[in-house]
Amino acid sequence: MKNSKREFLKKLGALGAGTGLIGAGSLATSCQSTNNQSAVSGEIDPPSSFTATIFQTTDVHCQIHPHDELFWEDGKIAFRKTGGYAHIHTFIQQERAKAEHSFLIDTGDMFQGSMLSVKTKGEAIVPILNAMSYDLYSPGNWEVVYNKEPMQHLMGALHAGKVCANMYHQLANGERGELIFPPYYIWQVNGVKFGFIGYNDHLVPRRQSPGYSEGIIFTKPEMNLAHYVDVLKNQENCAFVAIMSHTGLSQEIALSNHPACEGVDYIFGADTHERVRKPIQGKYAKVVQPGAFGSFLGKLQLKIQDGKVVDDTYEFLEINADKITPSPRISKVIDQVEQPFREEINTVVGYSTIPLYRYFVIENPIDTMVVDAVKWQLPDVDISLSNGFRFCPPHATPDETGNIPITRGFIYDMLPVDSVVRKGEVTGKQLHDWMENELNNVFAVDAAKRFGGWVTKFKGMEITFNAFGEEGKRIQSFTVKGEPLDLNRTYTISACERDGDPMDVVCRMSNVKNVVNTPYTLHQVMLGYLSENSPVTPTPRGDAKALDAPATLLSQVSGVDYEFR
Repeated sequence: MKNSKREFLKKLGALGAGTGLIGAGSLATSCQSTNNQSAVSGEIDPPSSFTATIFQTTDVHCQIHPHDELFWEDGKIAFRKTGGYAHIHTFIQQERAKAEHSFLIDTGDMFQGSMLSVKTKGEAIVPILNAMSYDLYSPGNWEVVYNKEPMQHLMGALHAGKVCANMYHQLANGERGELIFPPYYIWQVNGVKFGFIGYNDHLVPRRQSPGYSEGIIFTKPEMNLAHYVDVLKNQENCAFVAIMSHTGLSQEIALSNHPACEGVDYIFGADTHERVRKPIQGKYAKVVQPGAFGSFLGKLQLKIQDGKVVDDTYEFLEINADKITPSPRISKVIDQVEQPFREEINTVVGYSTIPLYRYFVIENPIDTMVVDAVKWQLPDVDISLSNGFRFCPPHATPDETGNIPITRGFIYDMLPVDSVVRKGEVTGKQLHDWMENELNNVFAVDAAKRFGGWVTKFKGMEITFNAFGEEGKRIQSFTVKGEPLDLNRTYTISACERDGDPMDVVCRMSNVKNVVNTPYTLHQVMLGYLSENSPVTPTPRGDAKALDAPATLLSQVSGVDYEFR
């Protein structure tokens, strides 16, 4: 197996060269026509009326096969098979065939989220994406997971253009250098221009392990958005201006109401995996977001009359894998890149008696299983913690045993970064203040302060809180192992190490005492726990309970006409 993996990595470039699927890549040009559209140059009377269609995928997280997807219907959970790049390709090609002029974008988190992506550091995903015929990409918050230069290599290997107007090279003296990617891109159809500006989340160095994004400086979108809107509107005379955003729906709604957004028509959002079935109208722009894991496709149709957009229609389309014939072309590419790893990916390492998913904001079965496993491995620690991750498609289909198999690949889906488990000591006051801050990261009134993740998960402590309460005063009760929190007492905690954090930081908690890295990684803990305890039943216990929101809360977003379902 190891030899085949080495041979695969050596030959991956040859696969791309031989099939035309991997290229060295180049910076996106600022103005280009796609293959089914012609530029105005050379045309004598371009049509005065036509329809342009923009399709969007996002946050696929390397889920190359169809998977169980969770839906909230009639007040309860339902599952259907969705996604898979071969099925996505067929569906998109069918939709593009109906369109007069079309443009396909992906707004990030393309290279993190599966065992195949980790084993090849994203390389195996490149030929799949290139075969999909995308027209434009923007990087997501997880594109930095393999560090800056590998990110540049992966993004550069994609054939289509790339845009991001707020990721800069950090110079040796620590100052900000040039942009890593072109800030904008123009699609031109019949002499009419459609402009796209890219933005990633400026909180990436705080949200993720800071070591991942070393050498990159991020800025807030509003620092230069007005400038690029002016360029596209008044210099390039674009009829339509859109933002390709990977900042999360809360921040995208806030941006749509910011004066810097004046002149923007649409924000094609990403990051928080929200399912915006009807555009959210801000003061200046409309906001959409097409879910995650390749389960859905966003479709925006723009009616053009005499060089101007006179109407727009948005559709949120489900990619139901049971109703779609997979693309032979994409299936062949997937088979080639996955073959050296398939046996290991599909090895069953345990079972669950209940469906596994991560969709609820406050508690969910996947992270209940994670904190149970860590507490099993480290029984002497008072509290085990798990970051508020969103990624990982659900897993709900039982096998012949009647239980739901947990494969080695699914461990990577849940925990793509196999971090070392770290433990240390904190006071009750540190715990209380940290938890208040973590709740604010999720429910802050100021959307720009929301980190994009869910509530941190834990075992060994219990809290009740007001999700939409006053900052710093949300917690109403706090106990540790059944006893009221003692602000002066010292408690032991455990959580994953974050690359680049100082030794005294555990799960974004500073000044932790007597910190040590244990001999265990998260994957080792999960494998050991499942081996000894399968089948598991990780039913959420209600250790975190909102007094003003249901346990089934599916989104942080409030105050607008939106419902996750």
